Amino acid sequence: MNIGPYEFSEFKELAVKFHGYAAPGLLIGGYMTTAAMAALPAGVLFEALVETYNCLPDAVQLLTPCSTGNKRLHVAPYGKTALSLFDKYTGRGIRARVDPGLLGPWPEIRAWIMKEKSKEEQDEALLERQIAEAGTTIIALQPVSVDLSRLNRKSDGPLAVCPRCGESFPTAHGSLCRACTEGAPYSAAS
Repeated sequence: MNIGPYEFSEFKELAVKFHGYAAPGLLIGGYMTTAAMAALPAGVLFEALVETYNCLPDAVQLLTPCSTGNKRLHVAPYGKTALSLFDKYTGRGIRARVDPGLLGPWPEIRAWIMKEKSKEEQDEALLERQIAEAGTTIIALQPVSVDLSRLNRKSDGPLAVCPRCGESFPTAHGSLCRACTEGAPYSAAS
């Protein structure tokens, strides 16, 4: 079963190049994204809402035009293996999730999803084989309506130069940039 336009092995190579390794969440996310895209009406301009920061957003970025850079990929940190693809203008779309009730034939996937084994105890080769064999059979789809007002879709607005650091920043943040008012997570190295 293909992941988007790719054979499993091709997508696995893409995952390694983009993500650093073929993470199970990215591989399963490829199937989730594929299933959700197939359920969308043809020609709809869509955005994505992913419910974890772990691996799944990378599958969306590899298979769709949605990315954090173009602000069409939104992440809600719920810790769920789930994503929604939805019409950019109406919010109507499809939510795809791994359904634990469908994992019976796939014990290694279940152990990974439910964290029943430590990473050291997992059989990576078996897990990968089961993901490839299961494909979209472990994915449940559900029509959804995303509340567009809850997504950060606003423009940064006009910019100014911070009088403290001399860098540009959105004026909506105040009279100084956030790095100067809140403290940046970096410091100049010598």
